[in-house]
Parts: sequence; C-alpha cells; structure tokens
Amino acid sequence: MIALDAVAVALAGRVVVNDVTLRVRPGCWTLLIGPNGAGKTTLLRAVAGVVAHAGTISVAGSDPRALSTRERARRLAVVWQSPLLPLDMTVREYVLLGRTPHLGMLGRAGARDGEAVGEAIARLDLERLAERPLGSLSGGERQRAVLARALAQEAPLLLLDEPTTALDVGRQQEVLDLVGELRGERGLTVLGAMHDLTLAGQYADRLALLDGGRLVAHGAPADVLTEGLIVRHYRAHVQVVDVEGAPVVLPARAGAAA
Repeated sequence: MIALDAVAVALAGRVVVNDVTLRVRPGCWTLLIGPNGAGKTTLLRAVAGVVAHAGTISVAGSDPRALSTRERARRLAVVWQSPLLPLDMTVREYVLLGRTPHLGMLGRAGARDGEAVGEAIARLDLERLAERPLGSLSGGERQRAVLARALAQEAPLLLLDEPTTALDVGRQQEVLDLVGELRGERGLTVLGAMHDLTLAGQYADRLALLDGGRLVAHGAPADVLTEGLIVRHYRAHVQVVDVEGAPVVLPARAGAAA
C-alpha cells in the first residue's frame, strides 16, 4: 500500500528526514515512533503529498504528488495533530466535508453521503454535539470531530498524526479500538505517529523508530520496544515488561534502587 525509497525532506534548509526506506503492507497498522524532532510528522506529510521530498513515495501504486486533490482524498484520509478548523461550522457540516471527494459535479450530498456522515458521528459518540459549532467544543471533542471527518471520507489509507492528543485515557482507548475495528471491516491500512510507546506497542502491527530523521529500527513491537533501543534513542531510563503478549514501557527513575 505504501512504499518509501530513500526519502529525504529538508525544511528551511535543514534535513529533517534522511534516507528513509519503508514498506507498509495493505491492511497493516504501522506507527512511527521516536523522540521529539525525529521527523515523524514530516514523514507523514511527505506521504500525504503536502511537502516536497527527495527519493520516491508510492501510495497504492502512485506518487501522491502526481494525483489531483480529489483523487488523493479518495485514496487517503489524514488526521493531523493540530488542524486548522472552521470554528463557526457545526460538527455535522464539518464531518460532511469528508465526503467532498465523492460528490458529483453539482457538489450535492446524496443519501450515501448522509449515511457515511451519520455513521462516523455515531461511532465517535458525537450525536449530542452534531449541531454545535466546532468553536464551542473542548479540545478532545474537536479531535473526535476531526477523526469523524476522516472516517466519513472512506479512504482505504488512514494517516494519523498523534490521534489521541487531548483525549483522556478512556477516549484514547475508544478511538484506537475503533481504528482496529475499521481495519477488520474495511481492510483499512493505517500509518501513524505516536508518542505513547505503550499504546503504540499494544495497537500497532509494526513500529518504525526514527531518530535524527533516520529509520533506526523497524519490526514487530516486541522487537523495537526494547530497553536498549529506548535508552539509546530516547535517552530515557525505562523498564519494558510483557503484558499479555504486548510490551509495556515503564519509566524507571535513574539511580533508584532495584
């Protein structure tokens, strides 16, 4: 579904992604992890076709930069960490924007568009907020509205940049469980970025660890979330334990007695 070969991105004259080669198989959930400034969001932006890059990126066989905005939106939906929102627009109106690439020449929403919007609103538990303007919502509620718009888009590829930002632990679990359900229902392919290593290890099929813009490890969560790699690339003291087959990363106070 996604193929990156020797991808590099420079911003303001500084290389922030350097020589990244990565494959994301159809139906796979891959999460980019790494310390702040590692290049996770920039790499997602390159995949989305919104920043220039060297090397090659293929999304379902096409360079995203060569696609029209409409065709690109049919193939991939994106949830950015801090999107610009039309604060006077209601939640329902905003989620309907996700149907734009599917509308006909007259730009009128049909029955299927209404169904997709209603389903997305319901699955993100936004029914009671549907007629409220985005500007009246909390940060977590706005984040759920952004996710609902992406779900209504019904693209086969979902890019997620810190999707659980501003969500409490219960909502974090709901959102990530929902993404997992959609993979089963729609065969969705997911590429995202996440700071929370334990959540990444519990939900992703594959992890790609970036540091200094380079891919330094890639594989199953248990192979990437090791104490050695985390110490080396995060400069953090941690303990990694296995809980029901998934790695859990626990902070360990430096110099504390065992």
